[in-house]
Amino acid sequence: MSQTDAVDTGRVEEFGERMVGAINDAALVVMTSVGHRVGLFDTMAGLEPSTSDGIATAAGLEERYVREWLGTMVTAGVVDYDPESRTYALPAEHAAALTRAAGADNVAAFAAYVPMFAGVEDEVVRCFREGGGVPYSSYPRLQEVLGEDSGAVIDATLIDAALPLVPGLVDRLRDGIAVADFGCGAGHAINVMADAFPASRFVGYDISEHGLEMGRREAEEMGLENARFEIQDLATLSERDAFDFVTAFDVIHDQAKPAEVLDAIAASLRPDGTFLMVDIDASSKLEENVDHPIAPTLYMISTMHCTPVSLADDGAGLGTVWGRQKALEMLAAAGFDQVEVKNVEGDVVDAYYVAQRG
Repeated sequence: MSQTDAVDTGRVEEFGERMVGAINDAALVVMTSVGHRVGLFDTMAGLEPSTSDGIATAAGLEERYVREWLGTMVTAGVVDYDPESRTYALPAEHAAALTRAAGADNVAAFAAYVPMFAGVEDEVVRCFREGGGVPYSSYPRLQEVLGEDSGAVIDATLIDAALPLVPGLVDRLRDGIAVADFGCGAGHAINVMADAFPASRFVGYDISEHGLEMGRREAEEMGLENARFEIQDLATLSERDAFDFVTAFDVIHDQAKPAEVLDAIAASLRPDGTFLMVDIDASSKLEENVDHPIAPTLYMISTMHCTPVSLADDGAGLGTVWGRQKALEMLAAAGFDQVEVKNVEGDVVDAYYVAQRG
């Protein structure tokens, strides 16, 4: 019997339908990102059923583009359409997952990753064929997208849920300690903590001047005098016994030299200091991620960004899904022999590693 004769035609048809559905869903993700960026979901959430003209006028956009966008949203079941009145409506239940008012529950902000990473497809294809990586500079919107997506989670969980994972930390922050955020990006976590704990001193380190400038502007707008931002290659930071508390939010797996960064963090902490590493909650073993609810997305992000950015600097290329096992191994190698892995309600993506040296 040939391989062709052995093919189950029913499975072929089923798989073909699945892939067509995936392509349709991908189209919806791209249009969801567009709708988020131009404010269409936010606009429609505040409107009665309206024509495409009415929606475009309310949003300050061009009607022809809005009408075509609505075609995707209607046929995908996101927006309701009345053909008699030619009016469109965004159900309240859908608005709860698609508007900025939803905060950390806004999946439209997360959708922005897909078209952003698709923009470097040619460069990633080259890497498949020739090796190497894609430089950080090829992702000009990264800080903007990361800032909005992670910022909503930080606002919802950092002060009331994440920081209390470290026993006694909140009281120490109120009294006044030295804090650093490694890979601070747009600096929102630093500014949120600095605002909540004015007696403490905060510094954010990153290689992105664009992100640091965003953090400085936000700090100025908030009137913060206890937050500063410095451009810094994390692997070469030479601070010793300088901080009582260090954070790193979803950045260690991106580093070209993650082991050196963890060593620098350990050296920068005072003897009784704590490192809070927030990173993707997954396994280091592929077979244990098969049932992970967003595993395909995580591996896509890893292929299109995290791995090539690290390899562009001849780095380790840990990837987004480096997993708990590898994370614990590397923390131990950096001298963190007391590590607890915890989760925070409201953050379905990350694990929280509370790490201290013995």
